[in-house]
Amino acid sequence: MKKKYLILLGFALLGFNGLHAQNEEPPYVPETDQAVVKKLDEWQDWKFGMIMHWGPYSQWGVVESWSICPEDEGWTQRKPAGIPYYDYLKKYEALGKTFNPVHFNPEKWAKAAKDAGMKYLVFTTKHHDGFCMFDTKQTDYKITAADGAFSKNPRANLAKEVFQAFREEGIHAGAYFSKPDWHTEYYWWSYFPPKDRNPNYDLKKYPERWNQFKQYTYNQIEELMTSYGKLDILWLDGGWVRPLKQQTKESLSWSQTAPQDQDIDMGKIATMARSHQPGLIVVDRSVHGPYENYRTPEQQIPDKPLSYPWETCMTMGSSWSYVPDDKYKSVNVLIHNLVDIVAKGGNYLLNVAPGPDGELHNDAYTTMKHIGEWIHINGDAIYGTRAVAPYKDGKVCFTRKKDGSVYAIYLLDQNEKLPAVISFKGLTPVKGARLQVLGTNNKLVWKTTAAGVEVQIPASIRDKGFEHAIAIKIPAVEKL
Repeated sequence: MKKKYLILLGFALLGFNGLHAQNEEPPYVPETDQAVVKKLDEWQDWKFGMIMHWGPYSQWGVVESWSICPEDEGWTQRKPAGIPYYDYLKKYEALGKTFNPVHFNPEKWAKAAKDAGMKYLVFTTKHHDGFCMFDTKQTDYKITAADGAFSKNPRANLAKEVFQAFREEGIHAGAYFSKPDWHTEYYWWSYFPPKDRNPNYDLKKYPERWNQFKQYTYNQIEELMTSYGKLDILWLDGGWVRPLKQQTKESLSWSQTAPQDQDIDMGKIATMARSHQPGLIVVDRSVHGPYENYRTPEQQIPDKPLSYPWETCMTMGSSWSYVPDDKYKSVNVLIHNLVDIVAKGGNYLLNVAPGPDGELHNDAYTTMKHIGEWIHINGDAIYGTRAVAPYKDGKVCFTRKKDGSVYAIYLLDQNEKLPAVISFKGLTPVKGARLQVLGTNNKLVWKTTAAGVEVQIPASIRDKGFEHAIAIKIPAVEKL
C-alpha cells in the first residue's frame, strides 16, 4: 500500500505553490464512458470486497516492499537491525527464489470470501518491489522464473489461478498493480543509489530510460488485460507516479528531492486496457483526475457521506502483509465498519494476507465465517443500497434501496442485548408502514413522537440472541 508522510519539504512550500490543487482536494472527475458508468453503478451495489497482499516478503513477515526503500527508518526498518542496505537488498530480492507456497489453494480462499458475503477481489499482481505474481514476459523477477522454488508447480501463475478461482464463485476480479517498480533498471537505475520511493535518476537528462519504463508498465498491464480472463477493476497503487502538473501538497511530501514529471501516459494505458476489458473501472489511487473512477481512503472511514464513488480499504488484522502472530479486528468492529461505510455510500475493501505457504490464518477464516453469518441475514440492508440523509442518528445507521425502501440498522455493542425500544430521528415511516427486523416475521409496533420514531422490539425478537447489529426494514418513508 501507499505509505503516507506528514513532512512537507521546503521546496514543496516555496517552489510549487502554483501547482494544481496544492491547497485543497481537486474535484472528482465523472467518467464519460457509458460502459464504465454502468460498471461503477454495479460496483457501488457490491459493497463488500477483499484485497490480498501477498508476495515473497511474507516469508519474513515484514511489511510489503517498503523495507528496501531508503526513507523513514521507523517504517522501513530492516531485519536484522544494522545490516548494510545493499546486503539487505540482495537478501530481500533472493526471497523470490525461495518463495514456495505449497499449500496454495485459491478455491479455499474464494469459498471463504463468498461465504463472508464479499462480492469482489483485488489481488496484488505486483507490489512496489517489482516482484510479479503473474507470468509476465517483461522480467524474470516473477513467480514463474525458472530458478524459483514454485516455478514447476502447475499452478505457478498465481494471479491467473486466483482470478479464476474467485470468478468461479461469482466474485468479480480486480488487479492491484504498482506503478512504481523498484526492481527494474528503468525506475531505480543501479548506476545511482535510491534516495527515496521515486526514480533515482534525472528524467529530463535520461528521457529514453523513462520512456522504457513507460513501455515496460504499459506492456505488463496489457498482459494482465489480455491473458487473465475477465477483469472488472484495474487498481493502481503508487500515486507519486503522476504528471508534475497533478502534484499536490501530499504527493510533494513523498519526495526528498525535487519532484519529477513521472507521467506514464495514463490516457494511453486506460484506452488500451478498456479496449481489452470494456467497462473496466480504473482506479489511479490518489491521482485526482479522469483515471480515478473511485477514491480509496486508506485505513480510515470518512466522517460523512462523499459525493463521489469511494471505497475504504482497510486491514482485517494490523498489517497489509502477512505477520505470523497478527491480531484481527473483532467481528463486531468489522461489521460496524461495514455498516458505517455503506450508510455513507461507500464500499468496504477488507485486506486478508496469506502466509508464505499459501494459507490464511485460522482467525481469518473464522472471522469471515462469522461476518458471513451476519450478512446472510442482513445482506438486503447492505447490497444495492445508497446513502440517505441522515446517514446516522446515534447508534442507528440508515441505508436506502433503489425502490425507496429504507433500512434502519441498530449497532449493538459487544455482548449488548437488544433494547425493548429503538428510537431514531430524521426519517419517518409512511403511515401504516409494516416494519420488520430482518431474520424475523414479526410486524413491529412503532409510533412517532416529538423526538422522532420509536420502534418496539418484542421479547420474542430480543431473545433470539442477535449480535453485532439488526436491520429494521421500512418499506417507505415520508418525503424529506
